[in-house]
Amino acid sequence: MSFDTKQFKHVSYLWDEAEAAKLAGDEVALLIYRSNLLGADLRLTNYGGGNTSCKAIAKDPLTGADTEIMWIKGSGGDIGTLKKSGLAALYVDRLRNLKNIYRGVAYEDEMVELFNHCIYDLASKAPSIDTPLHGFLPFKHIDHLHPDAAIAIAAAKDGKKITQELFNGEIGWVEWKKPGFELGLQLKQCLDENPGIKGIMLGSHGLFTWGDTAYESYINTLEVIEKCAEYLEQNYGKKGPVFGGQKIQSLPEDQRKKQAAALAPILRGFCSSERSMIGHFTDDARVLEFINSHDLDRLAPLGTSCPDHFLRTKISPLVLDLKPEQDLSDVKAIKEQLAPAFEAYRKMYTDYYETCKHDNSPAIRDANPVIILYPGVGLFSFSKDKQTTRVAAEFYINAINVMKGAEAISEYTSLPRQEAFDIEYWLLEEAKLQRMPKPKALSGRIALITGSAGGIGKAIAKKFVEEGAVVILNDMNAERLAGAGEEFKKLYGKDAYTTAVLDVTNDAQIQEALEVAALAFGGVDLIVNNAGLSISKAIEDHTDKDWDLLYDVLVKGQFKITQAGVAIMRKQNIGGDIINIVSKNALVSGPNNAGYGSAKAAQLHLSRLNAAELGADKIRVNVVNPDAVISDSNIWAGGWAEGRAKAYGVKVEELPAYYAKRTLLNEIILPEDIANACFAFAGGLLNKSTGNVLNVDGGVAMAFVR
Repeated sequence: MSFDTKQFKHVSYLWDEAEAAKLAGDEVALLIYRSNLLGADLRLTNYGGGNTSCKAIAKDPLTGADTEIMWIKGSGGDIGTLKKSGLAALYVDRLRNLKNIYRGVAYEDEMVELFNHCIYDLASKAPSIDTPLHGFLPFKHIDHLHPDAAIAIAAAKDGKKITQELFNGEIGWVEWKKPGFELGLQLKQCLDENPGIKGIMLGSHGLFTWGDTAYESYINTLEVIEKCAEYLEQNYGKKGPVFGGQKIQSLPEDQRKKQAAALAPILRGFCSSERSMIGHFTDDARVLEFINSHDLDRLAPLGTSCPDHFLRTKISPLVLDLKPEQDLSDVKAIKEQLAPAFEAYRKMYTDYYETCKHDNSPAIRDANPVIILYPGVGLFSFSKDKQTTRVAAEFYINAINVMKGAEAISEYTSLPRQEAFDIEYWLLEEAKLQRMPKPKALSGRIALITGSAGGIGKAIAKKFVEEGAVVILNDMNAERLAGAGEEFKKLYGKDAYTTAVLDVTNDAQIQEALEVAALAFGGVDLIVNNAGLSISKAIEDHTDKDWDLLYDVLVKGQFKITQAGVAIMRKQNIGGDIINIVSKNALVSGPNNAGYGSAKAAQLHLSRLNAAELGADKIRVNVVNPDAVISDSNIWAGGWAEGRAKAYGVKVEELPAYYAKRTLLNEIILPEDIANACFAFAGGLLNKSTGNVLNVDGGVAMAFVR
């Protein structure tokens, strides 16, 4: 089995001889290099899936003797982003000697703690459950991956026979066994019984390949996966149309997006019955091919095969019985139509748990679906945060690829329910979950902060992301918005935010921004009306244009965003927060301020009115009143600073100090101070408070509410 690397069609050959030459002699560095290349191609393995290892000689720090050490990806890592700090390093002889005290498969979980007695590098990442799978094999470099093309064969009814014939005996076969000490022994037994093989296929699971050098392992891995993928491609269509052929037509793309945006908040509400979830939507062509097919109803309930898949996606998806073009405008009717499907799914999952549980099984987890399929439209996923839900969707696409391949060459088989349960509710998996960081105060929350490309709005958005929320950054200035987006990507990563151009006086842009929120995250439940402007003029200098602009942006804009946001929140039916950034000027009369001050007073009373109306929906409406927040604020452009300086008889550059000196605390107010006040309302400690005003002005006695 040998390929010209230039002829690879189904894998990416990324090895750079010059880069590798720089690492010559450092097997660990070459392991990391190889791992990152493998992880860069999602056709080879999914995010966080699989692991890689190398064995090399190192000095024993206690004896100084040359000792064989195995470096392997540690628990919970991702090979695509692996660094040395993500590796576990173990003495090979100690690891293999654990066979002498192994009490059998019923006790294999107790071996995991013993891995710690084999640690060579005290700075090691915790060893993963796959450690013995690598340790008992003699090869210097080993790759264990979950490529769709290989799993399609591994999950096929005739997978063992196909593997034997396709590779002419060069790839061994081990039947399904959950990862652990016993599987490590079975891999070694397979090698002993089949000397000279180049890899092992794990039934329903994945692929093991190896080599004496990092490059040999890399190229062997690519060649095996290429051969699997080539075989599948040759067989697509031979048995008949893929997935039995198309049953329904997809909506055009723009209509799919419209339907998905309309439905996502309703689905999010159902999926958030236990805790607030973040959503994701994809209408990837591979998804549409599956969900529009005749075989959807047969294959979807079977569930997935590879453990990495169903740990992320749950045992099976929920398929919606909605027509692609169905009118979704009657929210009550749609909820009534969907409610029985969610109740049935929760019952199915509960029955699965009750039937399969053991005396020591962890308590049942959230019984809501993670993957929801809408034929003709696309795939929704819902989980605790954006990265988890996005990756769940990616994993289900992997599962679709596996089903497609297995059906093309044989018949797809999923894991038996008990085997799946024993992975999902494995005590070692539960222990891993318990070690994860606790949710932050705003985890599961979706925030839209108007005018969030700078000043107060951006400070609020940063605070909310740092506390666990996802945000829809927006601004009417596209260039300024793009800059904020790049900043957030660099600081927080791509899953923390999305962007939408938004003029709060533009109905179409308001609707588009909320559709962006629904498609990216599933809806919205935390709105901060922050967008604003200021005009400081004497009464005789005010024009109709000035007046209308102030009231359109500050008052009508606040109302329109609230109105549109409340419609989404009511679809979700999980409550929410609206926080209006108003001003000290809503309460204090001053010179040259008739238009701005009266608009701010209208914003404040509108907030009270909204609080009174929305309490029944568990939507809280509160106000933060800043004063003199000058840093990075657009409000000081356009002559406002000059106008205020003139009114107070000081120079523009003296304004910060002037404002600070007139406060009781003698403090300059920063955007971060306003962000902290917003978090105080939204962070959970004030969930029973609505209609309140929180002044953040350093203490201005005239602005005291009472």
